[in-house]
Amino acid sequence: MTDRQYSDARLAGLYDRLFPPARATGDFYLPLIMAARSVLDVGCGTGALLAAARDAGHAGRLCGLDPAAAMLAQACAHAGIEWICGGAAALSFSHEFDLAIMTGHAFQVLVGDAELRAALAAVRAALEEGGRFAFETRNPQARAWERWTPQRILQADDGQGNTVRVTFAIEAPFDGRTVTFSQIYQSPAWDAPCLSRSVLRFLDAADIARFLAEAGFVLEEQFGDFDRGPLTPASPEIVTIARAR
Repeated sequence: MTDRQYSDARLAGLYDRLFPPARATGDFYLPLIMAARSVLDVGCGTGALLAAARDAGHAGRLCGLDPAAAMLAQACAHAGIEWICGGAAALSFSHEFDLAIMTGHAFQVLVGDAELRAALAAVRAALEEGGRFAFETRNPQARAWERWTPQRILQADDGQGNTVRVTFAIEAPFDGRTVTFSQIYQSPAWDAPCLSRSVLRFLDAADIARFLAEAGFVLEEQFGDFDRGPLTPASPEIVTIARAR
């Protein structure tokens, strides 16, 4: 769940431990990356996916972008990859990549229409004609936010023998468009808890298709999960592959 909240170096260092990517996520995106000559990862977080591609033998251009400097500091430990600190709308590439991806539900951080349109326009400009854009967003019909309660607890070792515990709380429930929630990080090694707030937008498949078409994309495929299952009302995800026209 990448977000601008990870500007805190302490939280950025914990991200991969607390939110390790699911096997199915890697199984979906990694073959797309390996088949592409040049890849732009928008909202790359700690850079784990691009690093995995390089380790698997990808010999082409790999570029990761994230607005959180602390996350990029983690990513920069991986050599041989371009790392850029900034938001999607600030991209200035012109037809340089044949694949762009947004993983970790980073697409949902684009809350406003103007922000979303600017980001999609920048991604479209960065892609060659016929280039592909792959991303996922939570299916609003699955109502994932109903499970973001104080009873949901994550914990991980911080690498120094200290346990960090994370709990969740909804601050503003789903209003037909967004959910605002907080994550509370606590550790016996810390003087005080760390509170992080996020606002995420939930778009349905029709709205995703509309925004993509406006930005110059053709919807190629949509799935309900990372195993390429059909998109149904009960599907947890809307996994989308679009092509630049």
